[in-house]
Amino acid sequence: MTESNRDTQPFLQDIALIVGGGPGISSSCARLFAENGMRVAVAARNPEKAVLETLEKVHGVRRYACDASEPEAVAQLFANVAREIGAPRLVVHNIDGRVPGIFRKGILEADPIMALETIRNSAFSAFLVGQQAARLMLGNEPDVNGTRGTIIFTNASAALKGFPSSGAFAMACHAKSGLAQSMARELMPQGIHVANVPIDAAIGWTQEDGTRAHRLAGTTVEDNMADPVHIAETYLQLHRQHRSTWAFEIVLRPWVEKW
Repeated sequence: MTESNRDTQPFLQDIALIVGGGPGISSSCARLFAENGMRVAVAARNPEKAVLETLEKVHGVRRYACDASEPEAVAQLFANVAREIGAPRLVVHNIDGRVPGIFRKGILEADPIMALETIRNSAFSAFLVGQQAARLMLGNEPDVNGTRGTIIFTNASAALKGFPSSGAFAMACHAKSGLAQSMARELMPQGIHVANVPIDAAIGWTQEDGTRAHRLAGTTVEDNMADPVHIAETYLQLHRQHRSTWAFEIVLRPWVEKW
């Protein structure tokens, strides 16, 4: 196999599973992975979202219902994907996990139940998805790069710094980072690439009118928000990295972000 073929051939029949389904990172990943010859599945609590239906119609993406905070549901998801499509070689966990009532709540007013639910939705679901992904990937035959699979965790700037009035989310994001680091040290020597990707920005995805916007941060001006199209490109590049130079953590932020 030539050098140029090595860069493309192993990825043509890859199977990708994205857990978390929305119009931003998940949809951008699904489109890009499908355009690069992968068979793609997306799992969400509500797989009937219009954006996911469009992905199915246009790109042949398979949709699955799954509450990723439930162990049985996650185990069943991976079993269904493996049976109906094949064992995934790329798994992306893309779940924020915050419940609406926990936003901007100081430590004295944060509801403990909401804090626990946020951790369950985010970090615990990452554990469940990572565990099932590892179980399947360890059974994959290594590709020409010696890789059995790639597991990518989307994270946030709260993984790097605990902001005021954001204790629950900071706990969840730090926990996800710790999980990813532990998994990377355990699984990378076995041929599974694990990456943690904190995104230090609001994410502005393309709207029907062609602008990029975020529901809270408003409309993007001069690329001041992260573009999920380019986040997806980074994820694909992570999946294709040579094992001699696997990146564990990549922090993405816009050029004007203050950090």
